[in-house]
This record gives sequence, structure tokens and C-alpha cells, in this order.
Amino acid sequence: MAKVGVVLSGCGVFDGSEIHEAVITLLCLDQRGATYQCIAPRKPFDVVDHLTQKPAGEKRDVLVESARIARGDILDMAEVRGSDYDALILPGGFGAAKNLCTFAADGSDCEVDPQVLRVLSEAHEAGKPIGLACIAPALAAKIFGASDAPTLTIGHDPATADQLEKMGAHHRPCDVGDVVIDQKHRVVTTPAYMEAKSIKDVYSGIDKLVAKVLELARQPAASV
Repeated sequence: MAKVGVVLSGCGVFDGSEIHEAVITLLCLDQRGATYQCIAPRKPFDVVDHLTQKPAGEKRDVLVESARIARGDILDMAEVRGSDYDALILPGGFGAAKNLCTFAADGSDCEVDPQVLRVLSEAHEAGKPIGLACIAPALAAKIFGASDAPTLTIGHDPATADQLEKMGAHHRPCDVGDVVIDQKHRVVTTPAYMEAKSIKDVYSGIDKLVAKVLELARQPAASV
């Protein structure tokens, strides 16, 4: 039975993990018999009022807010290693681009949170597959772009795709219900709400992403 680390970045699309994407990820893992452990970095972030979509003028903690999605069963990223899991999956939401890295503000010049960088690098070096949805592929582009040039997707947005390619990744356009699979580097991506018009659209792509990530997790890294 595969054990998958699900990396969260808060709770809510505008300042954390996109809740639909996160819950669908957990559901699809459970439906396929995999176990999962939610993990998140402990760090402050600026809150966005999701009703007005404006800054709320307060700070909260990424780990504490992510625990809402995980029903309290979550680990501080500082306490885990990427190689502890058979695979990692990162849902999207602005938190992936604000709290896990600074892509939302800095584009291709972004920096990755040190704990996120460490855990994803450990998983990658151990040959563990990594799935990323929505805007989260920006993390893989930044971390692995210069060394491995992974093939990724964020859908069809040319401006965002250009930023991924500036970091060394290869971008491939993709519809919401499909995935882009980099067999060599064991990275799977899907556009999710970068393209989706409804929650069923998000489910279709993430379901395929989870299926492929689990398939890769069953294969030794040297065989792909």
C-alpha cells in the first residue's frame, strides 16, 4: 500500500491550498487504497478575506490553517523527509505560489521555502514520483528546472508557461481533464483550476494525476 505525502499551503484558494483540489486529492488517494499524510511548513502568511478577496490585515500560520483540511492529522514539514513517502502530491491554490515559494510575487526569480525545497529534493533524489496540480508545478520548475528540465503543465496560460520555461522547465499545453507525465523525472502535472470551470473538471484531472503517481510509485525508479 503506497503512502503519499500531501503538501498543503494553508486553507483557501487566495492565500493557501485550493480546498477542492486538496480534498479531491485525498479522496482519489483513498479510493485507490493508498494512505496519505498531510504535511505543511510552519510559517506565518498574510491572510486574504475570501469574501472580499482583499487583504484581511492579519497573519496566520500555514501549518495551523492546513490542519483544517487535514482534520488535524498533519505534520510539520521540518519533521519529515521526502524519502519517507512513496510519492508526494501538491495541490494548487495561491498558497503554493505565496507560502511554499514566492512565485506569485517574483515569477521566475522566486525563492522556495527551505523546508519545501529540502523535502521535494529528498523525494526527487530518492526517485519518488511527485504530482503537482494547478500553479504548484512552478515549484518543480524552480527546484528541478536547472538540473533536470522537467516537462510540466499549468494548462494554456502563455505568460505563466513562459515563467516556468525561464526556470528551465519544458511547458506542454494541457486541457483540464488530462495530465502531463514526465516519465524520466517522475513528475506528473495537471492544470486543475488553472483551467477548470467546475469542480467536476478538477476531479477529472486530479483523478488521472493520482492514478499515474501511484502507478509510478509501484515502479522502481530505474525502470522508467
